Amino acid sequence: MINAFPPETIDNIHKTAKMMVSTGFEREFSDMYSRCRRECLVESLSRLWFQKLSFEGLQMLSWKEMEDNIKRWIKVFKVTLNILLPTERQLCDQVFFGFSAAADLSFTDVCMESTLQLLSFTKAMAIIRRSHEPEQLFRVLELFETMRDIIPEFKSLFRDQYSGSLQNEVATIWKRLGEGIKGIFMELENMIRYDAAQSAIFSGGIHPITRYVMNYLRAASRSRKTLEQMFEDRVKSSFSLSVQIGLIMELLNRNLEAKSKIYKDPTLCYVFLMNNCRYILLHIKDSELGSILGDAVIKKHTAKVRLHHANYQSNSWNKMLEFLKLDTNASMQPNEEANSMKMKLKSFNMHFEKICRVQSSWFIFDKHLKKEIITSIVKDLLPAYAKFIRRFQRVLQLGKNADKYIKYEMEDIAREVSTICFREEVNPINYHHIHICL
Repeated sequence: MINAFPPETIDNIHKTAKMMVSTGFEREFSDMYSRCRRECLVESLSRLWFQKLSFEGLQMLSWKEMEDNIKRWIKVFKVTLNILLPTERQLCDQVFFGFSAAADLSFTDVCMESTLQLLSFTKAMAIIRRSHEPEQLFRVLELFETMRDIIPEFKSLFRDQYSGSLQNEVATIWKRLGEGIKGIFMELENMIRYDAAQSAIFSGGIHPITRYVMNYLRAASRSRKTLEQMFEDRVKSSFSLSVQIGLIMELLNRNLEAKSKIYKDPTLCYVFLMNNCRYILLHIKDSELGSILGDAVIKKHTAKVRLHHANYQSNSWNKMLEFLKLDTNASMQPNEEANSMKMKLKSFNMHFEKICRVQSSWFIFDKHLKKEIITSIVKDLLPAYAKFIRRFQRVLQLGKNADKYIKYEMEDIAREVSTICFREEVNPINYHHIHICL
């Protein structure tokens, strides 16, 4: 842009400035110069399609319109700080060469209005209540990072006594954006805290709030360095980013515990908790969340998955083992033992069919967890069943008439168990619309 001025033109303007200053008309020349260049800067900004919006006007925009304005503002601000203002600084220094005070004053006069206009948008974004909704964290983070990255350049441009208020304004707005981001995390906490349990998730699958919060935190963790900068003032009071995310995780776990109470079947309750805890665990381990929260949190959630798995098996499959317990009464007659075993085997067959039928409609989202569950069931059930059948065949005179009571062979048991929790999950409805590329 500065190359568009012929060198002789700048030289002539400099000579004029020198003459005006030496004759006591420094302020008059500076005002005239500033007015001319100010109009040029405003025109340049208008050509970048940056529209000045009032605070009230911004509040009326939809979030999609707000997003478009944020993206446009970031581009315009970078062009302004990297091209337009440095050009004006260079031009002022050439025109007022030898008169640094006049150069500083003129530069500030030229750029003040346009710079404040640009900053007013960010200032509004920092205080508009709607910007504290969780979905909007990532765009506000972009604003914060943009301002953080240009502050050194800003200070080098506005380095004189006339632009102190402008430097303070930038620092204040940047801090407000940081407070706004902290406010967004508080909104996420409130969303979890007040998300009342209304209905059970069919098949014990992943609850939408679990998906939402974990995908949200995983996406947010990609901006770890920026977020840690947000909370650095809280670090001094032992409230860091890891503590903040840990609090959110604890709220989510409590919320899920409350939602699990909706299930009438306690076994399905544990399937729900097992699924959701496993989902949380995997999202921690395969993202930056793992290093933010630390190994202790990973171990804690691993233990939770194991506990829910154990409770699930104890409330369903371990009860099946009761039917396979052998009578230890030595005084029992063979026919009495045979009748007892017939009744036990009949009960086992009936409950085995029921549990396989019911649990075949349930859902375990993680194939590795599903394999662990099936392996664990088979490991406990098959040996007990085999021992019972061998004893049953001996009691009924080496297998005479035993086959009509034995409905399942060992292979049948293993095959039927493998069908449990095999149902494919129905695509979940989005809990909240969120503009994140996950």
